[in-house]
Amino acid sequence: MAHRLCSLSLLIILALASTLDSIHALKYVGINKAGSTNGGIRFNNDITFEYSFRTLITSTNFIRRLFQQNSASDTKAVPKITLIIEDIDGVAFAVNGEIHVSARYIGGYTGDLKREISGVLFHENTHIWQWNGKGQTPGWLIEGIADFVRLKSGYVPGHWVKPGQGSKWDKGYDVTARFLDYCNDLRNGFVAELNKKMRNCYSENFFVELLGKNIEQLWSDYKAKYGNIN
Repeated sequence: MAHRLCSLSLLIILALASTLDSIHALKYVGINKAGSTNGGIRFNNDITFEYSFRTLITSTNFIRRLFQQNSASDTKAVPKITLIIEDIDGVAFAVNGEIHVSARYIGGYTGDLKREISGVLFHENTHIWQWNGKGQTPGWLIEGIADFVRLKSGYVPGHWVKPGQGSKWDKGYDVTARFLDYCNDLRNGFVAELNKKMRNCYSENFFVELLGKNIEQLWSDYKAKYGNIN
């Protein structure tokens, strides 16, 4: 069975061109490799590529503002983002300008599906645009920053830890996102500055340079603020 290919390039380019703070005219391509599965059918009926592309436009502009990327030289050169729905385990992943979303996850999700997929796209699109220290940045921080973006977007799932919860800063995802939010409150724009520093390399000392304390002390202060809850 042929994959369903949906390219709304013209629509998306026009939408981006009309957005005042857009830098790149991006091409968005969608491929549903699981069109005959329950999740693939549900994606076509309840989410659609058009909705997904509009969410990616919104998230791209949101990410650039949050990262304080005000010129083309501040951002990655990404000419195209391909959204692929496929029959895989897990939720989603992003690699080389592609966002892969699990049709199995879509098919089995019982909550507000559009809200959930919007949050997933904000997270995965962050991976498209964030700097990773040319491969040196640890995975916990990469995922923590992506969930920080999702946190600031408002698409927070109910199962996330609450502020102050978590055993260590390097647990990644929601635990690290909450910690980064605390750090960002200490210095407005901290995450943006941290991302900029990671353009070419990574050092844990970036936390000291930006906040005056090492990451262990910052975590200790964070936990103390919320009564050292588990």
